[in-house]
Amino acid sequence: MRAYGGRSGLPCAIREVAAVQLLSLLPSCLRRAWLSAALIRATALDLAVLAGHLLLYPSGLTAEQHPAIDATTAPQLPTAGRSHPPVVLLHGFIDNRSVFVLLRRSLARHGWRHVESLNYSPLTVDIKVAAELLGRHVEDICARTGHAEVDIVGHSLGGLIARYYVQRQGGDRRVRTLVTLGTPHSGTRTAQLAHAHPILRQMCPGSALVEELRRPAPGIRTRFVSFWSDLDTLMIPVETARVEHPDLLAQNVRVTGIGHLAMPVHPAVAAGVRQALTSADAETADQDAFSVA
Repeated sequence: MRAYGGRSGLPCAIREVAAVQLLSLLPSCLRRAWLSAALIRATALDLAVLAGHLLLYPSGLTAEQHPAIDATTAPQLPTAGRSHPPVVLLHGFIDNRSVFVLLRRSLARHGWRHVESLNYSPLTVDIKVAAELLGRHVEDICARTGHAEVDIVGHSLGGLIARYYVQRQGGDRRVRTLVTLGTPHSGTRTAQLAHAHPILRQMCPGSALVEELRRPAPGIRTRFVSFWSDLDTLMIPVETARVEHPDLLAQNVRVTGIGHLAMPVHPAVAAGVRQALTSADAETADQDAFSVA
């Protein structure tokens, strides 16, 4: 088992395993008190993240601008060795690309040259349509950069859109690794609170779209890495943010101490994302015995 987070990942994993085992030995009343305190801290962090994000939100309303290119003269960049494939960042429901300001900066600081964000309209009513938009965007990136494949990082609904593109629209031929952050892969009961919105109905447990993603998907080449938090109050149950499919090559990484909104901005999660995007081995073992935060 290899932990995310660089050279110190394995010792950190061992410490986390010990912490989890110690917590299991505590009386139930003490465990509940510890979890309540952790949830309060995670909620406070989410509120702070939300306040900061509201300030940045207007800066992400406009789409990124990229120069038009001639496909016959597009640069042919190497896709092996030290050259990272382009990374596409896909935001969640009623959000925009500004949510990825810190993650984008982290990737750029560690050597990623091509990092782009896609805004889909808050009026989008169908995940399938949003996935088609993502597919066109990926094709444009490949044409502009000369890369044959991209990696995608999706937060919340963005991860579900990306998964649909990969699993149901042939996107696995273009997507090397899909990283999801707090994505309702099996649907979330919180979506039922705003059931009037069509795209939220698709995010409910048992929806036609969720059931479609349960269908057999043999031969999918994309590697999935899902980060899920035990304190994510928007994912009910929290395990819904795990990828559970027998045909998919998937890792599920448990995050402790942070909530839903902090996932795309937390430095420990950013380190985990970088590790996932640079991992050469397609590991299938779940990594739930430790945390990255």
